[in-house]
Amino acid sequence: MESTARARSLLDEERRRIVDELGELAGGRVTDNHLGDIATVTFDRELDEGLEEGAQQTLTQIDRALARLDDGTYGTCERCGKPIGEERLDARPWATLCIDDQRLADRG
Repeated sequence: MESTARARSLLDEERRRIVDELGELAGGRVTDNHLGDIATVTFDRELDEGLEEGAQQTLTQIDRALARLDDGTYGTCERCGKPIGEERLDARPWATLCIDDQRLADRG
């Protein structure tokens, strides 16, 4: 199926990008050498940790989407069971909810 191959390609590409980004974040850490730079280094480290946490979460979602591709449930809303729109999957290939259910989830 062409859409499945496209989804796998999008997911694989995004996964590689995030893994590369995580490698850069890990490799960019510096030590606190000067007292005047401690606040800046601390801020940068906290920012990197926040970015790394977000990237790890997205990586987990991508891996789940790849598993759904393998088991045939990819593109089906986990809440209502209806198909997730193709435009939504193109924009966010790891989406687990249709746009209506995602809006409900965002409202809390």
